[in-house]
Amino acid sequence: MVIGGGTGIFAILNGLKNYFDDISAVVTMADDGGSTGILREEFGILPPGDARRAIIALSHSDNKILSELFNYRFKEGKGLAGHSFGNLMITALERLTGNFDKAIKEASKIFGLKGKVIPVTLQNTRLYAELENGKVVSRETNIDVPKHDGHLKIKKVWLKPAVKINPEAAKEIKVADLIIIGPGDLYTSLVPNLLVKGLKSSLKHSKAKVIYFVNLMTKYGETDGFRTSDFLKVLENYLGEGVLDYIVVNNKKPAPARLRPYALEKAYWVENDFKKINRKPILIEADLLRPRGFVRHDPEKAAAVVRKLL
Repeated sequence: MVIGGGTGIFAILNGLKNYFDDISAVVTMADDGGSTGILREEFGILPPGDARRAIIALSHSDNKILSELFNYRFKEGKGLAGHSFGNLMITALERLTGNFDKAIKEASKIFGLKGKVIPVTLQNTRLYAELENGKVVSRETNIDVPKHDGHLKIKKVWLKPAVKINPEAAKEIKVADLIIIGPGDLYTSLVPNLLVKGLKSSLKHSKAKVIYFVNLMTKYGETDGFRTSDFLKVLENYLGEGVLDYIVVNNKKPAPARLRPYALEKAYWVENDFKKINRKPILIEADLLRPRGFVRHDPEKAAAVVRKLL
């Protein structure tokens, strides 16, 4: 099982599907930016964006054009520009089935998923953050793309209104063999899952080993200046200590040329300052970096770590 959201967990799911059939992806329901945000406002549905990405990642369809179609984003057209076809399709399925959860299941059937994509909650909520200067930022999109000084640290985040865990998500957590958290934006993709009532207790009562994949890069507005220990400290602040069994950290730094574009976005390489200790979580260091292109986790390398642990 993988818990997360955004593009972070895409590589993990994409790698695991080549070796495991019964994969569950529990995805955040806090997104309210871009196409997702517009659909939430106009149709009152739960955010489809993170579920769409997970469906594409887990798709076993040989039809490449189907995945491209689901991910296609309109660049023109009054009312259509900015929308992804997949988000519109999930919205249409929600209207046809009368239920967001059923819409995700129907989309999963279309793409031939052997695993499951499960919304962490089936209730509507919004994400809020308090900064170190006391200012409160409302809505996930304003935390994700800050209009404030992104160097300011986030003091705490919460969901309003408070929501309960999707019973199916709780059930899957309890029977999972291994649970992966991340990688992904810490405060907007990972922690929102942990804020859902019932998720932490489900994790604590699960017999599964819990692995945390640390991000490769910092994010302006969320984790500016963070090192590995900072990511772990925040996650355990919401999750509780002793829940994580392993923390997986990349140990190969990309060439300076690959990092240069990220500096323009005020994103920097995450330095590992977490050392091996005699208590949980156990540190695992490995080369997890894609050989070229964006600085992201390589699906095969990440899957290899998970296979060894299983």
